[in-house]
Amino acid sequence: MASKSNAKAYWRDNIKYVLILLVIWFAVSYGAGILFKDELNTIKIGGFKLGFWFAQQGSMYVFVVLIFVYVKLMNKLDKKYGYDE
Repeated sequence: MASKSNAKAYWRDNIKYVLILLVIWFAVSYGAGILFKDELNTIKIGGFKLGFWFAQQGSMYVFVVLIFVYVKLMNKLDKKYGYDE
């Protein structure tokens, strides 16, 4: 019975991490690319407006970084619950 509660706690923490990372990605892609576009367009990077950059490329870069963050978090979670190899 202890391993079943251990597995439930593992998945609860896993889902918590996934939801937090998805909220961050949504905030960057939707918030920076659409909602705050006008404010960000006052800043230029490489000749392009920052709002355009976030809408076109920034959210993809953040997504890739979040993948690496997720891998690091899951490795720690695996060790915490004894699922590491």
